[in-house]
Amino acid sequence: MSVLDALDSRQREAAETLRGPVAVLAGAGTGKTRVITHRIAHGVETGAYTPSRVLALTFTAKAAGELRGRLRQLGVPGVPARTFHAAALAQLNFFWPTVAGDTAPAIVDNKVRLLAHAADTVRLSPDKNTLRDIASQIEWRKVTMRSIPEYAALGRTVGRVSTDQLVDLMTAYETLKDERRQLDFEDVLLACAGMIESEPRVAVAIREQYRHFTVDEYQDVSALQNRLLELWLGKRSDICVVGDASQTIYSFAGAEARYLLEFGSRYSDATVVRLERNYRSVPAVLDVANALMRDRPGALRLESAMSSSPALRPTVSEHADESSEASCVAAQIRSLVNGDGGDPVPASDIAVLYRSHAQSALLQGALSAEGIPTTVLGGKRFFDMPEVRQAIMSIRAAAVSPTDLSFADAVRDILRGLGHTDDAPEAGGALREAWEARSALLRLAEEAPGGATMRGFADSLLARAQDQHEPELRTVTLATLHSAKGLEWPHVFMIGVSEGLLPISYATTLEGIDEERRLAYVGITRAAQSLRVSWSRGGGRSARSPSRFLREIGTDTLPPAGAIATGASRRR
Repeated sequence: MSVLDALDSRQREAAETLRGPVAVLAGAGTGKTRVITHRIAHGVETGAYTPSRVLALTFTAKAAGELRGRLRQLGVPGVPARTFHAAALAQLNFFWPTVAGDTAPAIVDNKVRLLAHAADTVRLSPDKNTLRDIASQIEWRKVTMRSIPEYAALGRTVGRVSTDQLVDLMTAYETLKDERRQLDFEDVLLACAGMIESEPRVAVAIREQYRHFTVDEYQDVSALQNRLLELWLGKRSDICVVGDASQTIYSFAGAEARYLLEFGSRYSDATVVRLERNYRSVPAVLDVANALMRDRPGALRLESAMSSSPALRPTVSEHADESSEASCVAAQIRSLVNGDGGDPVPASDIAVLYRSHAQSALLQGALSAEGIPTTVLGGKRFFDMPEVRQAIMSIRAAAVSPTDLSFADAVRDILRGLGHTDDAPEAGGALREAWEARSALLRLAEEAPGGATMRGFADSLLARAQDQHEPELRTVTLATLHSAKGLEWPHVFMIGVSEGLLPISYATTLEGIDEERRLAYVGITRAAQSLRVSWSRGGGRSARSPSRFLREIGTDTLPPAGAIATGASRRR
């Protein structure tokens, strides 16, 4: 059986094209990770690729871990899957002693703290939030490959910090960093690129090591990352890029979708494959997504692999204020979980998405009042939680102690000794979070194959931690639209879809509004079965109107005015 048997015709076309430049324009839910992994596996299976000579590049450590995990499942271990930064840092650490005769510089562990020290040297005292914004400006300057004088010519300011003060602070930051013999994360890419450009022997060694490149989420590459990729390739063109211009949501961090959109022009012999068959969402959800991105550059028209179903059509509800909106959403989620009018829905099948983290507080309170446990995406990683780390250590320690209990019962006993109970604490708070984490570990033990041992279970948990393969928590997920990218849920609530929130108030240019539109598109395409959109009017100075994106979608894709879900707090 070939690894290609699991692919549809378009996916197979991309996976079978193993040589030369390949661009896979992959819409949301069209199976891009499947294509990437099956293409690499097919290359290894046919002898076209040697695993260690393939470099799969991603933008997050979690995505890299997922690629490695899927490749192992396909019988292809040993393929390096790394972020741009991890790959560049490994090369710097390896070649620096030979090139510079010394160990590589240390990495700055806290850019804001170093900036604060630099600010002292130029007699500035910006607050912590301003320092964070300045740190973002430093990152943007470097990934867009601008010098400090070139940045100064843009005339940017940050809060009350003038352009001249920004320049002085950036210069002091670089000086202090050099004195301490440190590099920040952007310097890692710059230094690696500079090393390859200036040291032919390094360039030859790297290009000999890596012969085939795959880049996930290529719409998010910056000018610096793309330059480094070109240097890794040299004169070769064995590169496969995968991305979706409609999901470019990191332009503020230097991402440029033009590298994806212009790929076919840069490589005249490129194979370009469009993946538009969506395996995630019902047709009604995709109608909304397609309407939002109609006629936008690089937009793909998604077609559902599912037949038209009796699933609920997406709805829009209006509320008097944000508190009423949160309460109404919480009540609807309680209804879903209880199975009112249908089968109960697991809490883990539900997500509430919003533009800003500040919107999560009211939601957490409203859901807690309904007894619904929540997890805020972007918080502490599962395997970094002290309760989880303590449990894994106890499981490893128990591996040397014989027991008459079954494997799952033995794990349950260990967790009980750490404070786990059969009954869940009230929703909300650290106690419930710890309980949910230990419950997830117990479920993994109960689902382990026959013959599982404590040692083997502990090793599997450590492997999952390395790949950031977190178990599912039985909680409702609360997430910003940015952090939801790459994820999916059967039921999605998008709140705060009003002017000033989505699009955000500081998006005042056409480019800024388009970025917000793509962000809304990402949120919509997370939904598999149902999508509920809401907004609130507020009052006084905080009065809001519905987002322009709701008007752009139009009544042909959303229920007509008379059918719009109003919620208990609709303002008459």
